[in-house]
Amino acid sequence: MSEAIKVQNLSLTIKGSEILKDITHSFEKGKIHGLIGRNGSGKTMLMKCICGFVKPTSGEIIVDGKRVGKDCDFPENIGIIIEAPGFIPYYSGYHNLKLLAGLNRRIDSDRIKEAMKKVGLNPNLKLQVRKYSLGMRQRLGLAQAIMENPDLLILDEPMNGLDKDGVSDMRQYLLALKEKGKAILIASYSAEDIDVLCDTVCEMDKGKLEKVR
Repeated sequence: MSEAIKVQNLSLTIKGSEILKDITHSFEKGKIHGLIGRNGSGKTMLMKCICGFVKPTSGEIIVDGKRVGKDCDFPENIGIIIEAPGFIPYYSGYHNLKLLAGLNRRIDSDRIKEAMKKVGLNPNLKLQVRKYSLGMRQRLGLAQAIMENPDLLILDEPMNGLDKDGVSDMRQYLLALKEKGKAILIASYSAEDIDVLCDTVCEMDKGKLEKVR
């Protein structure tokens, strides 16, 4: 399998604090990669650097052969959930996704509706997002991440707020994406999610990354 993400000597210092410390690691395509660690260990910040949201102090990140921040500002063909997904509260879920899809103009309404159905949401529901439950918001975030059929998914706590059935459905869906050759990087506090889903596991501790399996 070829590399989806290659991180080389990556360090990040913010206001004198070392957030990420000389990280070098590769994440292959066709696998689900787990990222574990306590709050403040650097998991989310590493994901933000990979996505191009935060510029590292030194080192480089290569996503699908392109250097983030040099060859491209943001990686292409990537689906992201980092922290709480932000949506326009007075629009429906479908309306929110349609607006976001209009930025890249890669997909039509049918693809948006298909993505919503895959995560267990009714695209015809007129309910405003502000009235969504936490689980429904999380499902909508997942629909946003997958709707353009990206080759790479970066998912920070994607099961947050989902009920037991929702977690089961999402696990099956992510495993199916892996079988299609997608690369998935997932951060989770759930040992069960990591055990069931992940082919490789790395632990973040005080800004350092170490492979566990």
